Amino acid sequence: MGTQESDERRTAGGGTGRRALLGAAVLGAGGAVLGLPGAARAADARHGGGPGGGLKSLPVPTVIGHRGASGYRPEHTFGSYELALDLGADIVEAGDLVPTRDGHLVCRHEPEIGGTTDVADHPEFADRRRTKVLDGVSTTGWFTEDFTLAELKTLRATERIPANRPHNTLYDGRWEIPTFEEVLRWQNEQTRKRGRQVWIYPELKHPTYFRKLGLGTEERLAKLLRAYGKDRKNSPVIIQSFEPTSIQRMSKLVRNPLAVLLSGAGSRPWDFVETGDPRTTADLVTPRGLKEIASYAQGIGPTLDLVVPKDSAGRLTEPTTLVRDAHRAGLVLHPYTMRNENPFLPAEFRKGGDPDAYGDAFGAFRTYFATGIDGIFTDNPDTGVLAREDFVNG
Repeated sequence: MGTQESDERRTAGGGTGRRALLGAAVLGAGGAVLGLPGAARAADARHGGGPGGGLKSLPVPTVIGHRGASGYRPEHTFGSYELALDLGADIVEAGDLVPTRDGHLVCRHEPEIGGTTDVADHPEFADRRRTKVLDGVSTTGWFTEDFTLAELKTLRATERIPANRPHNTLYDGRWEIPTFEEVLRWQNEQTRKRGRQVWIYPELKHPTYFRKLGLGTEERLAKLLRAYGKDRKNSPVIIQSFEPTSIQRMSKLVRNPLAVLLSGAGSRPWDFVETGDPRTTADLVTPRGLKEIASYAQGIGPTLDLVVPKDSAGRLTEPTTLVRDAHRAGLVLHPYTMRNENPFLPAEFRKGGDPDAYGDAFGAFRTYFATGIDGIFTDNPDTGVLAREDFVNG
C-alpha cells in the first residue's frame, strides 16, 4: 500500500510487549460487532473458494498478506512473503513496484529506501542522498531510480517501523531487495511446492511520477506479465494503484483483475492533481464514481476509514454505504490495513498504552468482516485467518 496510509506514521517509542509471534491466541471479546449492512453476505463466506477460477476461486473474506507477513518480518522480502503463505494468507501483496535507473521493477514500499534498507551504511552511496518532490511532498533520502539493479542488490532490507516492531529488527540485513521478475518465478515455485495456486497483489507506486522520469511502470509490468503468461483474466495476479488512470492504462495492456486504491475521502489521486481533475476520493466512492471505476476495474481497495469512519477519539462510528454501493456496481472490496499493535487499532480495541503490545485485533477483524467486505489487507495473516474462522463459524 502507499504513502496514503497515515496510520503507518503513528509510530511511537516505548517498551517491548512480549507475545507469541506465530500462533495467536484469541485475545477476548472487547467491543460488540456492529449490526451492519452486508453482514448476511459476509456470513455466506466460503473457505474453499468458488468455482470458475480467477477472483471467484478465492475464499471470502480473503486474507491478504500486506507486503507479506510484515508484522513479523521486514516487509517486501522473500522472508516476509513466504511466512505469509506459511501463516495461511490467500494472497501475498508481493510487490510495491518501483523502477531502477536501468528499468527493472523492484519491490519496495516507496522509491525512497532510506527507511527500508541499510543504504545509509554504505559510504559508496552517500552522494546519492538528495531531496526530491514526490507527489507534491518534499522527500529526502535515497531513491531507487538513482540506482542500477546491481547496486540495489548490494543493499539489504531493514524493518520500517522499529518503534512498533523491535522484534523485526532481528532480521535486519538478512534479505536483499527482490525484483518483480524474481517474485513471478517465486510464485511459480511456491505454487508447485505447496500444491495450490499462490496469488500475488502487486501495486504500481507513483506511476505519474515515474512516467515523467521516462520510467513508465505500467508497460514494464505488462511486459513481465506477458512473458510469464500471467496477463489473463483468470491469472492469479491482481494489480492495484492509487492512480485511477494507471489502472485504466493497465486495462488496455493486460486482462488481469484490477483494483483502484482509495485513500481518505478528502484526498485527490495524484494523477488527478497533475491533470487538473478536481474530483476527490469522496467523488469516487459515490454510486456514480463506483460505476465509472467498474467500467475498467474489478475491485477497490479503500482505507478502512471509508468503510467504518472513526470519531475524533479514534473510535468507530456508523458504517458508510460503501460496501453496499460497491457491490451494486459489481466491485469487490479489499480494504487496508489491519495490524495487531495498539497504535493501529480503533481506540475501543486497544489494550494499555504499549505501542508494541497487541490489542483486541480479533474484535476489530470481526467488526470489519461484519460489514460484508470481500477481503482485507493485514500485516498479521495468521490473526486474519483465525478471525475469519471465528467469523464464518460463529
